[in-house]
Amino acid sequence: MLTETTDYDHLYRNFRWQVPARFNIATACCDRQALGDKPALIYVEESGAVTRLSFAELATASRRFANVLKDGGLHRGDRLAVFLPQSIELPIAHLAAFRSGLVSVPLFTLFGEDALEFRLSNSGARAVVTDESGLPKLLKIRDRLPELQHIYVTGGAAHPGVEPFWSELDAASDVFDTVDTAADDPAIIIYTSGTTGNPKGALHAHRVLLGHLPNVEMAHDFFPKPGDLMWTPADWAWIGGLFDALFPSWYHGVAMVGYRAKKFEPQAAMQLMADFGIRNVFLPPTALKLMRQADVKHSGVKLRSIFTGGESLGGELLQWVRATFGVDAHEIYGQTECNLVVGNNAKLFPIRPGSMGKATPGFDVRVIDEAGRELPRGERGIIAVRRPNPCIMLEYWKNPEATAKKFAGDFLLTGDLGSQDEDGYFWYDSREDDVITSAGYRIGPSEIEHTLLKHPAVAFAAVVGVPDPIRTESIKAWIVLRPGFAAGDTLARDIQDHVKVQLAAHEYPRLIAFTDTLPMTATGKVLRRELRARG
Repeated sequence: MLTETTDYDHLYRNFRWQVPARFNIATACCDRQALGDKPALIYVEESGAVTRLSFAELATASRRFANVLKDGGLHRGDRLAVFLPQSIELPIAHLAAFRSGLVSVPLFTLFGEDALEFRLSNSGARAVVTDESGLPKLLKIRDRLPELQHIYVTGGAAHPGVEPFWSELDAASDVFDTVDTAADDPAIIIYTSGTTGNPKGALHAHRVLLGHLPNVEMAHDFFPKPGDLMWTPADWAWIGGLFDALFPSWYHGVAMVGYRAKKFEPQAAMQLMADFGIRNVFLPPTALKLMRQADVKHSGVKLRSIFTGGESLGGELLQWVRATFGVDAHEIYGQTECNLVVGNNAKLFPIRPGSMGKATPGFDVRVIDEAGRELPRGERGIIAVRRPNPCIMLEYWKNPEATAKKFAGDFLLTGDLGSQDEDGYFWYDSREDDVITSAGYRIGPSEIEHTLLKHPAVAFAAVVGVPDPIRTESIKAWIVLRPGFAAGDTLARDIQDHVKVQLAAHEYPRLIAFTDTLPMTATGKVLRRELRARG
């Protein structure tokens, strides 16, 4: 656990990993906290109904479900898929898998049949836990999944061949000896968002939880502190929801608020934070932009820390967060294969708008070329993380070729291009495949998008390169307007001039397209390949 200080350099130089040989996420996040009625989960239905669960109750329920899985014929190393929204049952299922030596596979509730079939087939899941809204999708593809033996459903009417989660759990014994797992034993497969080709399953070991702790502690202003209470609207099907919020909170004995909502509503989020006295939040940039667009008010919200990541906020949005909530938004950087490698804490070093921050204590982050050679400060290259590190995945599941391409010697290649300045700050430029080549310039879309967002008419923006017979590529901006602004040539020219003034003539978007929405992955990343395909 990080010691509170104002000296980042001392903290970084003196950090040492303490990863035990034997480690199990269920033991660390549940069993060792199961004292008395210590609260673990405050679950809020959209109706407003609240259910509270202690660590002791969570431990009992997950032991019972571990026995259900054992009686169902699942053995160590088998995969259990969890196809649920934020809910009481989701962590019970994951913890049961961890304590059984199984490998859990989180699945996003908005996945369609093809997405589900690929992931369930690729992982070879033997069982899946879902609710009544997810069940119809599974029933349509079940005959195409020969390895899937059990579907446990958490509610709804009985259905032939489907097992009731709660009835099975209540009938099972609460005595279960957690499997003795090594820190390096497989624990979870989290599929990448799949912006190119089929999604790849990043297989992580139990140690991955320990790898997330330094950044969570740093970016949440030396988490935990007395009175802390965590919430995120991020779905618990992704590494962000599970390992940026849920499991690190429980590792530290901090309760988590769960909230089931069909979509993110800015004012409802403010009310939730005020009603329950939430102190710590992981709010993705999209959520913060929607809150700014809705002009939410601070009334009753008393946050201690705001953690965000996925894209840079830019100076304007950072200022709005501080003015609205009274605390800084601490941006972080990572990816499914190796998460939370860079971050911010305003008490440790000044936040530089547009920067991802500095390397997390315990992470050796470098900018390298394609051969794995470290580049000088200020030069643009591939952002990479040196192994060993507990956050780095074991492999891509059943994909040795992709695994080999992900590494260059001791470095995990993020696939992101950026640079590190003389003061140690990292600056994101683009994905390797998002670089725009125009009139001899190689241009990343990130800085242009940040500048577009500073224009008063722009709510969301994405920049891509489109074919140009003279320049190789021209820069095209797809823009979602804020309420009260009308699309038209005059506004397009004004936006172009805005970029020319803020950046440079060769970086302004020669083409502007107005749209109602941008195509995004389930994790909120813009699908630039879809925009490029539109032309």
